[in-house]
Amino acid sequence: MIKSPEPPSSSPLSLSQCLAKSCKTAQNTVLPGRLVFSHCQIVGGVARALMLRMPLWLRETLFPDGSELIAAAHDVGKVSPTFQKKIYSALSQKDEAVLSALKTANPDTEKQWGGHAGVSQATAEEQNVGCYISQILGQHHGFSPNLAMYQASSEVFGGQVWQAQRAELLTQLKQALGAEFPIVRDALQARVLAGLTTVSDWIGSGALFEDPNEDWQPKIEQALDLAGFIQPQLKPGLSFPDVFVFTPKDTQIKLIEAVNNPGVYVLEAPMGLGKTEAALYVAYQLLERKLATGIYFALPTQLTSDKIHERVNAFLTKILDDESPHKQALLVHGNAWLKQFEMGEEGNPDGAWFAQGKRGILAPFAVGTVDQALMAVMNVKHGFVRTFGLAGKVVILDEVHSYDSFTGTILDALVNALRQLHCTVIVLSATLTQERRAKLLGITPEANDYPLITAQPNVGKPEEIAVEVIPDVSVTIGHQQETNAIEEVLRRAEEGQQVLWIENTVKEAQDLYKKLAGRASGIGVACGLLHSRFSKIDRAANEKTWTTHFGTDGAETRTQQGRILVGTQVLEQSLDIDADFLVTRIAPTDMLLQRLGRLWRHAETSRPPTARREAWILAPGLAAAIAAPDRALGSTAKVYAPYVLCRSLEVWQDITSVLLPGQIRGLIEATYLKRQSESEDMRKHLHQVDTTRDRLQRLALLGLAQAGTTQPEEKAQTRHSDQDSTEVLLIRAYQQDQEKRGTQVTLLNGDRLWVPYNGRAMSRKKWREISATLMQNTVKVADYLAPKAISKKQIHWLGDYFYLGRPEYEESVMLRVALVDESGSVKALDRSEVNDSYRVSYDATIGYQASKK
Repeated sequence: MIKSPEPPSSSPLSLSQCLAKSCKTAQNTVLPGRLVFSHCQIVGGVARALMLRMPLWLRETLFPDGSELIAAAHDVGKVSPTFQKKIYSALSQKDEAVLSALKTANPDTEKQWGGHAGVSQATAEEQNVGCYISQILGQHHGFSPNLAMYQASSEVFGGQVWQAQRAELLTQLKQALGAEFPIVRDALQARVLAGLTTVSDWIGSGALFEDPNEDWQPKIEQALDLAGFIQPQLKPGLSFPDVFVFTPKDTQIKLIEAVNNPGVYVLEAPMGLGKTEAALYVAYQLLERKLATGIYFALPTQLTSDKIHERVNAFLTKILDDESPHKQALLVHGNAWLKQFEMGEEGNPDGAWFAQGKRGILAPFAVGTVDQALMAVMNVKHGFVRTFGLAGKVVILDEVHSYDSFTGTILDALVNALRQLHCTVIVLSATLTQERRAKLLGITPEANDYPLITAQPNVGKPEEIAVEVIPDVSVTIGHQQETNAIEEVLRRAEEGQQVLWIENTVKEAQDLYKKLAGRASGIGVACGLLHSRFSKIDRAANEKTWTTHFGTDGAETRTQQGRILVGTQVLEQSLDIDADFLVTRIAPTDMLLQRLGRLWRHAETSRPPTARREAWILAPGLAAAIAAPDRALGSTAKVYAPYVLCRSLEVWQDITSVLLPGQIRGLIEATYLKRQSESEDMRKHLHQVDTTRDRLQRLALLGLAQAGTTQPEEKAQTRHSDQDSTEVLLIRAYQQDQEKRGTQVTLLNGDRLWVPYNGRAMSRKKWREISATLMQNTVKVADYLAPKAISKKQIHWLGDYFYLGRPEYEESVMLRVALVDESGSVKALDRSEVNDSYRVSYDATIGYQASKK
């Protein structure tokens, strides 16, 4: 228990003495930085300028006059004895008079009330500025402070005399900005304004504003440009063929005609119909008419391929004017955006938002996961920054399945919030049930056509639009055991076929690959493996190779030899892969249909004469699966809900051929239709689904005002099968050099990278490049398979390049680091065992492997 300090001295520091920042020179000397008043003024100025860059319709509805004062007031809590003691104690040249005045203050106690942000909140509460505004100030570092035992005049905050100084600071800020606090009408608007406050603070804490002797006002526009908040310049009047070089199909034309205004639009159509292109062209039209501020393309899972980024980049290259700054650094997923744009303090390599997946949501154009968007409506750290980042955009939700909603993603809460944030939401799906569509749109659908567009503009009546029916193709379905399937894929590949085998877990895919690879090479067949447990650099290289062979670009190499590509869910979505034959482990019906969509995808593809449009499903008997899913279905039952797996197996077990797309809706409805009665075992499995769904929906805490602990983002569960996971940096070796103040890192490919201790002393560009290179050598793995957590001290030399967690919050280190020796064995930094329960190895062909000891 931290001992509470004695009451501080009654005489507070003057506002002209209260520091908000310190700054470090290249020689590591720590000097006084900006005063609190100056820093708060800068942040208010940044917020005002940022709002002026928004379209009028967005400002009028979400950002009332005076919002900049909320942003400016965020750091009034730094006018407190504990914070001032902490910052003055860190200066290289001590100011003894100030430290003497603060001698009774104990900075260690700040953790009890959430640091200076907690003092800001208490100050605002005492000033009666409204509960939402107080909470915005308290949450500007991402967490809700615990103020149950404190109020503005509490002795630990300096008592009444320091509170009077904070009140005076607020008065001075109102005068300087010429603003009063606005009325915040609801929790969603509060989230948007909290995002504005935090982002303005990050930018206002950036390098441009570090020198307290420089005039800050001329630098605000430059800082916003550097952060990427620039209106994209579009080429006007482009037709669909101008952008995509082919004539639109009937479905695409009807969607383009239907979307005229913000609202929610659902396009249900089979795999391979060009839903992505239709949605992107709609987004272009809305951007051109100034009815949207950007595009967020939300992919179903983190497993999704980088290839979708290439498709969206190609689209942006066509629509952006050559002068548009976004043309040089299009998408966030690569390192380009990391290297080019300057997000201020938290967007530095050692900040919480340098990670590309998070930063993207603030960029005008981004491809990311639906999880990042879902956090906009969850009580997670910096959830509100995502709310702010999505406001006014076209949000494309790609490949929304019935499975996800059945098991409880909080998509409905997100879609509802996006409507209020003046977004245009385009939901793309091959596999939605009627009930699912009804919930997403909040209406009772009548049409049962397929393909189908359902339009619900914010202004006007809902409409269901039938489109041209697509001719069916017949796919033969086989039901076999794994041993037979192994012989079959080798035989077909030897004939020159391109074979796809999809497993549900990384380990099963790795094990199967090992069984196949040796035998395949003996008969002249290439064998590859794709999953999510590769380092970013290796995964990109693997995907490039295999999507070329199996994609439209691989026509020349396709006929050179037979190939077998083994993988996980990565292969079922967003990759343009065209296989001659498919083997898949049993999965929910939606996923099976997605996988079937990888078969015979392009009519013009050349195929061996023996190839037939056929898929084999590997599954146990239905009775065994219902009675003991863990035993019968193995690890698949940990990935997908056993109830849905059994319902899917029931639907598919007797099918020997399927007509696509004609039977898609029937198969989906048969899988998810609510039944009046279930067997005892199935009732038990259904109860498990209901429990998980209820728990996930409880996590969807909309609004700053709702109680509950703010979760770290890494712990936020957005779907049924989420496990806690962690980033692991894998390197070959490292050698610290105290004299030269840096570390020589040998990467897995043999490249050497010099990593100086003080990244901040380098040019920003070089600093970010080193961090981006290190990030390319990370792999994301489940916590229980990861190397043991290590103390921040052991990896202090990485502290300027990765976000290791904030010292004032009780978060564990976000990063694990391990060495990979020449044999591929993964070891701890001291060469000891890296995991108590698993033997771990890494290989560029197989990825990160963990086998139980």
